[in-house]
Amino acid sequence: MDIRRPRRDGAPLNPFINDTMSRQCKITGAKVTSGRRIHRSGKAKKQGGIGRHVTKTVKRQFKPNMRQKRVWVPELGRYVKVKVSARGLKTIDKNGAYKTLKAAGLI
Repeated sequence: MDIRRPRRDGAPLNPFINDTMSRQCKITGAKVTSGRRIHRSGKAKKQGGIGRHVTKTVKRQFKPNMRQKRVWVPELGRYVKVKVSARGLKTIDKNGAYKTLKAAGLI
């Protein structure tokens, strides 16, 4: 199989890598967001310097705390695989698996 040309049947080039999986919670919709980090230089005044100065801002990413989980749904009598954030797991614990997954359109 040639790795440079896509397959005609629409399958991913590497069967071990799932390119369609996103970093997004299926329950809360949390996803990667961008922000900035402030770079500072200089020595702090309380350590004998003249103070810290802001020199520039640098882009960074805030990533959700994602987990691939199997959630037991008693109403269905089976497990459901869900890519969910830590906050989404708390939502499932609070509202129940069936109600939460039904509202998210996963069952």
